[in-house]
Amino acid sequence: MEDSSKSFGGVIYECVRCGTKVSAEELAQLPEIKCICGYRVLKKSRPPVVKQLKAI
Repeated sequence: MEDSSKSFGGVIYECVRCGTKVSAEELAQLPEIKCICGYRVLKKSRPPVVKQLKAI
């Protein structure tokens, strides 16, 4: 149960400037939140699968 409380659900962040992808676990280990290129703006990457819903 301890592992589930520590996991972030596999969230992947992407640098806006260079496009490097970083996991939330790797960001938690760093002293400050920024990319390896030094840029501090990250966005959450969306999964490649698109959800489709039936129309009512």
